[in-house]
Amino acid sequence: MNQILVVEDNKDMADLVAMHLRDMGAEVTVCTHGDDGLNKALAGKFDLIILDIMLPGTDGLQICKQLRAQSNYTPVLMLTAKSTELDRVLGLEIGADDYLTKPFSIRELIARVKAILRRVDAFASNAESSGEKILRIGEMEIDYERRTVKLNGEELGLTAKEFDLLWYFASQPGRVFSRMQLLDQVWGYGHEGYEHTVNSHINRLRAKIEQDPSKPHYILTVWGVGYKFTDQEKQVAG
Repeated sequence: MNQILVVEDNKDMADLVAMHLRDMGAEVTVCTHGDDGLNKALAGKFDLIILDIMLPGTDGLQICKQLRAQSNYTPVLMLTAKSTELDRVLGLEIGADDYLTKPFSIRELIARVKAILRRVDAFASNAESSGEKILRIGEMEIDYERRTVKLNGEELGLTAKEFDLLWYFASQPGRVFSRMQLLDQVWGYGHEGYEHTVNSHINRLRAKIEQDPSKPHYILTVWGVGYKFTDQEKQVAG
């Protein structure tokens, strides 16, 4: 049974969302204040957090930022009454997995929830079925279960999405992905027009893993198409 935390200050909205999530078999915890939501998010073990941006106390963006700073990789679905591109991009940049702009249909919300949970399960099952829980490429070691990356023995500080993006690349070396494919597979559907989010994450990832980001060794640009991970020999440890 999936454990879902709903942080939404509109109690009627929170109760409606919780009711439909319970109908799909989830166990739901509801918070209507940002500070309470942050405490529960940090203390609990949830499969998904549905998080309103505008909250009393700690707002949703700050909650998401603090979760990611604590290496909490629980998927986050943002809810926002704002419809500007800046709000949507900011949410994605700080580590949200998806967003919905109010007003939204419950059917759309449930579809997004199911998509996020499927994507998380797919990442885990792919690692489990392939036996690729630890990848070693050159001087880099990527540990899926611990969600750590080491380069020359030094652990790197990656955000949740940077790790997901790196793992997706590294587990399929040599395969070329378009920005839209990466958005679909790492962020999920519904982000058409936000390919620049992929670019900014790749730039930050290169700054952390490449000796010279202007001459990348691991994440390579395929001009006119997208990106690929180096196809140098990969070592796999279970």
